[in-house]
Amino acid sequence: MEEENKKKIQEQESIIKADLERLELLQRAHEKKGKQLTIDGEVGSLKEIDELRELVGKQLENPAEKYNVYYKGIQKLLIDHLPKGEEAKEMRDIIYDEKNIFLNLGKRKSDGKGTRGSDGRMTFQPIMNEILDIVISWVGSSQNPFDIYRDFYMLNEKHGYLHEEYDDSTKGVAKAMLTLAEDK
Repeated sequence: MEEENKKKIQEQESIIKADLERLELLQRAHEKKGKQLTIDGEVGSLKEIDELRELVGKQLENPAEKYNVYYKGIQKLLIDHLPKGEEAKEMRDIIYDEKNIFLNLGKRKSDGKGTRGSDGRMTFQPIMNEILDIVISWVGSSQNPFDIYRDFYMLNEKHGYLHEEYDDSTKGVAKAMLTLAEDK
């Protein structure tokens, strides 16, 4: 009988000990916001990870790189390789509109009565890099303005972004540019 009592007491003590460990883990996890407890697989001990410090420590957006990609990459290449002069201004503006719709995640000037309400120069770097890749590919191949328009147009289509709404004459130019790019 004494042995049975000792076994019961030992079982209760082990249960209480395990419950206390769980309670301690729960309390430690609850009191530290932004930190995570993990078990070190090699040693089997608890290790605390400060997720917020790690996140802040990584530089997610680099302003200097954004500036270089936008001004020294995208804009410079487009300005250097799109047709110049007043007679090509409407065509350039239509191409820039398609580029800016993508950089602004689908925001159009026609949605805001002439103002977009966002700035493509401040978009996320991966989005900016995607446009830069398209422009570099275009400069390295055809340099045909209709091709870059088609590429931007199709990129916006792929992401489900609407295109700019124009008056009838500008709409005709945009449609003709797309048709000429597809006929190639």
